[in-house]
Amino acid sequence: MPRPPHAPGDQASDASQAAWQLDALAHAAWARMNASVSPQSVWLAWFDWASHLAISPGKRLELLRLAQDQREDLLLYLRQYWQADPAQRADIEPPISDKRFRESEWRQWPFNLLLQAYLMAERWWQEAGQGVWGVEKHHENLVNFWAHQLLQVLSPANYWLSNPVVLAQTRAQAGANLSRGLANWLDASTRQLAHLPPPGAEDFVVGRDVAATPGKVILRNDVMELIQYAPSTGQVHPEPVLVVPAWIMKYYILDLSPGNSLVRYLVGQGYTVFCISWKNPGEAEGGLGMEDYLQQGLFAALDAVQAVVPGRKVHATGYCLGGTLLAIGAAALVRDGDERLASLSLFTAQTDFSEPGELALFIDESQVSLLEAQMKRTGYLRSDQMAGAFQMLRSYDMIWSRMVREYLLGERGSMNDLMAWNADATRMPARMHSQYLRRLFLDNDLSSGRYEVGGKPISLADIALPIFNVGTLTDHVAPWHSVYKLHNLTPAEITFVLTSGGHNAGIVSEIGHPHRSYQIHTRRAGGRYRSADDWQAAVPVRQGSWWPEWAAWLQARSGAPGKPPRMGAARRGYRVLQDAPGSYVLEK
Repeated sequence: MPRPPHAPGDQASDASQAAWQLDALAHAAWARMNASVSPQSVWLAWFDWASHLAISPGKRLELLRLAQDQREDLLLYLRQYWQADPAQRADIEPPISDKRFRESEWRQWPFNLLLQAYLMAERWWQEAGQGVWGVEKHHENLVNFWAHQLLQVLSPANYWLSNPVVLAQTRAQAGANLSRGLANWLDASTRQLAHLPPPGAEDFVVGRDVAATPGKVILRNDVMELIQYAPSTGQVHPEPVLVVPAWIMKYYILDLSPGNSLVRYLVGQGYTVFCISWKNPGEAEGGLGMEDYLQQGLFAALDAVQAVVPGRKVHATGYCLGGTLLAIGAAALVRDGDERLASLSLFTAQTDFSEPGELALFIDESQVSLLEAQMKRTGYLRSDQMAGAFQMLRSYDMIWSRMVREYLLGERGSMNDLMAWNADATRMPARMHSQYLRRLFLDNDLSSGRYEVGGKPISLADIALPIFNVGTLTDHVAPWHSVYKLHNLTPAEITFVLTSGGHNAGIVSEIGHPHRSYQIHTRRAGGRYRSADDWQAAVPVRQGSWWPEWAAWLQARSGAPGKPPRMGAARRGYRVLQDAPGSYVLEK
């Protein structure tokens, strides 16, 4: 991987080189000791907050007043509780209600006191962590985040003796719930130590139950395999669809079970579909960079698609980081006069990283430098390092509530295809990940016109292709407000869809899925800008899946159906190598 900006140059003295290597080793060890989280970044945030709070008497008085108000509210509630008839005590409305504690047992003594004290502490720290004069925004976000994490640890729901729901289950089941919980904990610990998937994942075998859409691998290189899917209709549209998934995940998020596979749905709509399956990188691939993923990934796949379907423009589709790469590649193609693309479809893909959402909590100079030092030793970022950050962003749903359910209540939920896919993790090449974090997140080069492809800068403003852009309402990886910023970067026609669900579940939104809704509106080329919030307020909500909208959008930009192409193009060097899903997706 390339050295970070502070590394000595090749002409530096041996002493300087040795000093830098020593620092790199020390930082890598520090990263391992602290679960890849930079303590310095956290300490700086707390010092910034505490030192500015110390010279903000108005804010301190406001927090003191809040604490006094909370004390009075709590005393009033307890007085009403004890003065009421015992049969009516549970009906007394507490000062603070929270859906996490909706069970009636939480309104019984002494658990109501524990709960209200905890919720008031949460409310107090929420107010304390924001609005302090002079605190840097990033530091304010970090203080709020880590205060929330610490309070999550202290929640009375997490402990047997302070959780009335668990105590009631223990009495009713004579402790059988705790026995099952211990067995669940032992099983989970054993699986984690042995690097085994969670229970039930074995029911979703890649190539049999998921990633099962028929097709052939027609290209393999050091970065990816390219899958061409077999047609399921007698005729197909002449313009093929090339899907570029993110390499932070296995591609088959878009080809899950037959009933919720976006790839299978698209094939059924009469399209010749190609999909990239990225290699799961190891130490040997640590030197792969963003340019490699562009040249050997997107551009190599585009060459192969054009060989199979010559003379036809391509509907290019990118998901998450694959969508960011596709936007970069599309701008480079336009710059170089390459007109092989018919349209762009970008799903939960950021192109402006000025407001990247909650992931920015883990991305600053201190944090990135720490990761670079650790990746220098391994050549890649481990999947568990990425998973840990995502889990902390949703610590209640992904950590604490699951632990209470499985280990205290003894209940284990059933596995589904999306959960099994999520457990089938991937790694990130060191060089690529460093470039991605620095050039896109830290420096925001892409939206600023500083990003270079082939040594020359590109601009998204050059893209005039019609764009189908999808954001998801509760996305914590690529917040939809950030995805919407594409409207600021190109004058092209943009059909923007805001769909219910999160980063993955919002995209896996098959027809017939209950409780799905979306909003859709097209800004014509050169049209006036409308803010994201104004857009959301003005565009009506529609019920159901957004997939048919995308299919109709593609059809309006496609020619009349005709005979399907052959599988591969052997005469042009793209022979069939093996059946889908190929070999790269099976790498662990």
